[in-house]
Amino acid sequence: MHEIPLVLDPTGRRRLEEEEILHAADGPVLVDVLGERAWAIGHQELLTQLLTDDRVSKDPRQHWPRFISGEIVGNWPLYLQVAVNNMFTAYGSDHRRLRRLVSPAFSARRTAQLIPSIVGNTDLLLDQIAASQSEVVDLRESFAAQLPVAVISDMLGIPQAMRAEFRTTIDRIWNTTSSTEEAVRATQDVYKLLHELVAYKRASPDDDLTTALITARDDEGGGAALDKEELTDTLLLVIAAGYETTINLLDSAVTALLLNPDQLRMVRSGDLEWDAVVEETLRFAAPVSHIPMRYAVEDIPLPTVTIRKGDAILASYGAASRDPQVHGETAETFDITRADKRHVAFGHGVHFCLGAPVARAEATNSLPRLFARFPNMRLAVAAEDLEPLPSILGNGHKTLPVNLGAPSVVAAE
Repeated sequence: MHEIPLVLDPTGRRRLEEEEILHAADGPVLVDVLGERAWAIGHQELLTQLLTDDRVSKDPRQHWPRFISGEIVGNWPLYLQVAVNNMFTAYGSDHRRLRRLVSPAFSARRTAQLIPSIVGNTDLLLDQIAASQSEVVDLRESFAAQLPVAVISDMLGIPQAMRAEFRTTIDRIWNTTSSTEEAVRATQDVYKLLHELVAYKRASPDDDLTTALITARDDEGGGAALDKEELTDTLLLVIAAGYETTINLLDSAVTALLLNPDQLRMVRSGDLEWDAVVEETLRFAAPVSHIPMRYAVEDIPLPTVTIRKGDAILASYGAASRDPQVHGETAETFDITRADKRHVAFGHGVHFCLGAPVARAEATNSLPRLFARFPNMRLAVAAEDLEPLPSILGNGHKTLPVNLGAPSVVAAE
């Protein structure tokens, strides 16, 4: 890679400009991701092709020379994102084995069983917000963040005393303005929490996902269980993905509806289902903009460039979901009436996010209750004053200040 790369802004402030550059290109764009070079893919068709191509791997231990040589260890703030040993980074048979052990927890039956927890936690949070009697509240912190934390924590059996620290530590991991030293400390802190959780659940097993993963054995793979590293890294994946992505989905959905009151009226009147809001939000503001990294197992010739064996590839989910080649001139417009809402917000292919049904269930069950409880809610600041998350990875806001207005005494149906 000898071209001059596009340096991605770690603060997230140039996200839309960067997407325009990715869209304008005919193929992959060489980018700098906090000092590491990669080919960013911002077109949906090309990205889905590569995500299902056997010549593309997620395992740096086998296929990224810079990882194998130790060049990024202790030198790259996103080291944890690629170094975890779970299904997120696994390749081939290892990925299939790890995914088999986790997937039962995210079945349609299990997701349906979560609905009472989602509704109950939503109503509890809305009661707390109403009881605060604050005219202006940060809805990201008081609602969008608290609901996914409660749901995932309930699913994993995380004790109440550990939940707040898990949340703040995961936030530190997603912050790409951190120094390498700060990123290392965040990594150390999250593993300390994970080891404490595993020790607690070994001593006090229960009907939860953490206990299930501790005891899980792969009947198709000779009965092997998760080893110590796979166990903690799988828990990290479920917690980090379950928190941050759904927080950003709820944040962005609320923001988009408050900025488009006509569309809010349509969905509240029943002219459109809340599913339409969720899918358009995922397309318009993918909760994760970029996911590092994938790697070329061998040379991949493309019309405009050849991705060489060992090159890193950056899946740019945000840009690809808003691809004008798919959605035309209105790609950058939020429109819940859009017929074609295709996106790649949850990935594609064998690494498609297992937790997607849970995130959708949280959004479709909580958003109507939020807007029914606070029908007069409006943004408390101008749209341009909403600050983006300081992250190349996550796509949301630092805070979401809203004026609640007069609440309704009628709960959502």
